[in-house]
Amino acid sequence: MDVAQVEAVVDAARDVVDSGAISSNGHGNISIRADGADEMYFTSAPSLRGLRADAVVRVGLDGELREGTLPPIQGAVVAMHTALYRDVPDTRCVVHTHSPFATAFAVANRAIDCWIEALAMFGLPEGVPVAAYGPRGSDQAVANIRAALIPGTPAVLLANHGVLVFHRSAALAVQVGGIVEEAAMAAIHASPVGGPLAIPREMRAAALQRAMAFEAAGTKRA
Repeated sequence: MDVAQVEAVVDAARDVVDSGAISSNGHGNISIRADGADEMYFTSAPSLRGLRADAVVRVGLDGELREGTLPPIQGAVVAMHTALYRDVPDTRCVVHTHSPFATAFAVANRAIDCWIEALAMFGLPEGVPVAAYGPRGSDQAVANIRAALIPGTPAVLLANHGVLVFHRSAALAVQVGGIVEEAAMAAIHASPVGGPLAIPREMRAAALQRAMAFEAAGTKRA
C-alpha cells in the first residue's frame, strides 16, 4: 500500500475526532481516493478514534478489496463511498460519522436549512438534504443517497443513520462536517427560544461573495 495515502487517511481520522463532529464511540468511516487510480484507501476499523495505519485498506472503485482485511460491518458501506466518487468526479475524500446534533436531524428525517453563515460560505447555501432510509449499505440506501444529492452541495443526511460529507480534499471534508454539526447544534439550541431562522435566500450568495472578496484581498500585516 502507498504509505502516504495510508497516512492521509489516519490524519483525516484524527482531524475528524479533534473537530468534535463525531459520536462518543467514534463510529464512522473515511475514504480518500488515490491520485491517478480507480481506487480508494478506506478505514476498516469500527471507530475513528486512535485509528492506526493497519486499519486502512485499499479498495477499487468497483468495490473489490485489493489489499488489507475488511470486516463485514465496514465492508457494508463501501458502496456508499464508491458511488460518490463515481457520481461527483471531483470528490477526493468521503467522511461518514454519527455526529450527535446532525444525526438528531437525520433521525428526525429533517433537512438542515441555511441557519448559519458558514453554510452559505462553504458551499451549502441550500442546507443539507436528507436521503430516505435504506438498510446499511444496500442498493436502496445508495439509490436514496443519489436521489437526495443537491448539485454542488457536499453533504447529505442519512435518515435514521448519520451524516455523509464529501469534498475535493480531506481538509475540506472535515471542515464541512464540523460546519454541518455546528449548524445542527445551533438549531437545536435555538428551539427553546423560537426556533432557528434561515438566512434569506437573497443574502446567502452575498455571504459567500464577501468571504471570497476578503480571501482575494489576502492577509494584511501592519
